[in-house]
Amino acid sequence: MGDCSFGAKLLKPQRQSHPLINCISLAGKRSWKSFWRITKGESINQEWKKTMDPDFLNAFTQPAALNQFGVENDIAQGEKRRLIKPTSRNNPKLEELKMFLIDWINTTLKQEHIVVKSLEEDLFDGLVLHHLLENLGSLKLDVDKIALTEKKQRQKLSVILEAVARCLQLEENQLKWSVESILTKDLLSTLHLLVAIAKHFQPNLAIPPNVQVETITIENTCRGLKTETAVVYITDTKENLEDQSTDDAFDELFSRAPDRLDAVKQVFLQFVNQHVGKLGLNVKDIESQFADGVILLLLIGQLEGYFLNLRDFFLTPANTTEMLHNVNLAVDLLTDGGLLNFSVNSEDIVKGDMKTTLRILYCLYSKYKTKET
Repeated sequence: MGDCSFGAKLLKPQRQSHPLINCISLAGKRSWKSFWRITKGESINQEWKKTMDPDFLNAFTQPAALNQFGVENDIAQGEKRRLIKPTSRNNPKLEELKMFLIDWINTTLKQEHIVVKSLEEDLFDGLVLHHLLENLGSLKLDVDKIALTEKKQRQKLSVILEAVARCLQLEENQLKWSVESILTKDLLSTLHLLVAIAKHFQPNLAIPPNVQVETITIENTCRGLKTETAVVYITDTKENLEDQSTDDAFDELFSRAPDRLDAVKQVFLQFVNQHVGKLGLNVKDIESQFADGVILLLLIGQLEGYFLNLRDFFLTPANTTEMLHNVNLAVDLLTDGGLLNFSVNSEDIVKGDMKTTLRILYCLYSKYKTKET
């Protein structure tokens, strides 16, 4: 008994370290001050960005950023949701568009004695949309005028949105709204829907142009919440007066001299291949090969003389979201470099819009056409 206790030390129970602390220790044993900055979502040192896994950093930075949306616990596993950033909700142009659409709806439905005060709160159940389509398109929809339950509202919205898609001749992958997004009072989807209806039934309506918002796409994956930001255009853009000559030239090319279009394409193809050829790339089709943004990013890097980190873009984009990320990055680089001084809808490039793609290439061609490889 004595031998057992002699020289023995009283061992205190060991406190188990938190997994989060272990992660920080393995990541580089940074100070608690640095850790506090990271958890608060503040700027991260460039050294961290280079040495640490992006998903690891994302685990720290996203909760503080997502608190403002109040959706952390609302997004189901596998669900993806795109929201307007709070900073964009105060955009005067966005407010102007909302008031314009409210006035337009109230004027259109004045005889129906319907008054809309909020786009999110007054359109989600389908009642206003039902009256709007009947008034504008003389459409007779086989749905109840008033749907009181969520099930009835969902069924009604399904019929209404199917009618809209038929009228606008839109495929499912072209729709910027859904039954679920309208029903859940998603402002971005509601604005896209109303603008599309207005442009179709009243093409001469003076809708406020150049309305864009910053969005964040939140996806609940098996590894946690994944976020991605983007700029989304709600209404068509109008270039500045000084840029009209470029637009007019391409408009005239497409409308009055389509026989010269192939010659213009060949000039751009030769220019592009001259600079990306040393990367082992060969571009043959402008319309399809620039849609994912990869060739465009590599071309910009070659011409501007810098290397693009592979972590900053998707070298082999697997879906439209990743393609749009690449194109948005390319547009930002062109804008920051002073090469692009007119508004561009990145979605047009992803969709393979030839005129938009040629305008982007012209910005590069006009500056670097004499650059040696």
